[in-house]
Amino acid sequence: MTPDRPAPGQESVWAYPRPAIAEPTPRRLQIVHRGVTLADTARGVRTLETSHPPTYYFPREDVDAAVLRPHPQRSFCEWKGWASYFDVVVAGEIIPAAAWSYAAPTANFVILQDHVAFYAAPFDACTVDGERVTPQPGGFYGGWATSREAGPFKGVPGSRFW
Repeated sequence: MTPDRPAPGQESVWAYPRPAIAEPTPRRLQIVHRGVTLADTARGVRTLETSHPPTYYFPREDVDAAVLRPHPQRSFCEWKGWASYFDVVVAGEIIPAAAWSYAAPTANFVILQDHVAFYAAPFDACTVDGERVTPQPGGFYGGWATSREAGPFKGVPGSRFW
């Protein structure tokens, strides 16, 4: 694997740290589906990890709570801890396990408490500062790629051991 050369104004995901980190971001994050704004914030948090586009987390108060329904799925992240998932229900459509949060994140990720992240793929529009994102490939990871990140991104075929 050879990292793409970043263009001016881009960040290389290959310069992101491992282990991962979380940091506040002032970028405007939005999710719209079926004409309904599900989440909208300029007070988000992004997680950065080598080879991944950022994953964005919305403060719960900036998410329409009526669209979230608990889902039984859970997963474990070696850095963040246990994640709980949510179905997203919009205009009669149920999108299973499309969002997740860490109720009790590890000490290094306490900033994620009371925040929710969303997979970008199932929704009509997920944007960062008005730019429509491309979902991180592979279906498991929740990164949102924009023109600001240079890859390649983990999740493409052959990237399992990156």
